[in-house]
Amino acid sequence: MKPIETERLLLRPWRLEDAADMYAYAKNPNVGPNAGWKPHESVEESKAILESWIHSDEEEDIWAIVPKETGRACGSIGLHQDGRRPGVPNCRELGYVLGQEQWGKGYMTEAAKAVLRYGFAELGLGLIAVRHHLHNQRSRRVIEKCGFHYEGTMRQYSRRYDGTLLDGCFYSMTAQEFQALQAAWKKG
Repeated sequence: MKPIETERLLLRPWRLEDAADMYAYAKNPNVGPNAGWKPHESVEESKAILESWIHSDEEEDIWAIVPKETGRACGSIGLHQDGRRPGVPNCRELGYVLGQEQWGKGYMTEAAKAVLRYGFAELGLGLIAVRHHLHNQRSRRVIEKCGFHYEGTMRQYSRRYDGTLLDGCFYSMTAQEFQALQAAWKKG
């Protein structure tokens, strides 16, 4: 996995010394629950999660989202194995989270487009999927701005850490669709 640079962001591999930055956004009760996970309770919990990512044998890429103006990690974005498409070659799922202080700045759309380019051009993926919980409309807007195609809503598809059943909205993009979108992104 290589670092990716955009106009305003550096997407780079996570480091253990990023634990305090991760905890700063992951402890927020408005952040994790939107993605289905419990807010972090300590820097040590964030560090343990980073250790699992850094030392994982899984075939996935997870970057820290670092605004160039601050130099501090404020979120994460990754290409993960798509558990709903087992056995489908060259397929990954995009996942992301961003600290609340950075919402509304366009960072996630900027990061997601860069990771899509990486996934299709560098990894040779044929399809990238993404999903959001029905209540998470900010995530829906990122997905739509990137040009993903809506596949459908699965009712009660997952259980959040607190037992709440959540509906999920699913989307995907093929390599061919991505090629067509790139020209539009360059114009806009």
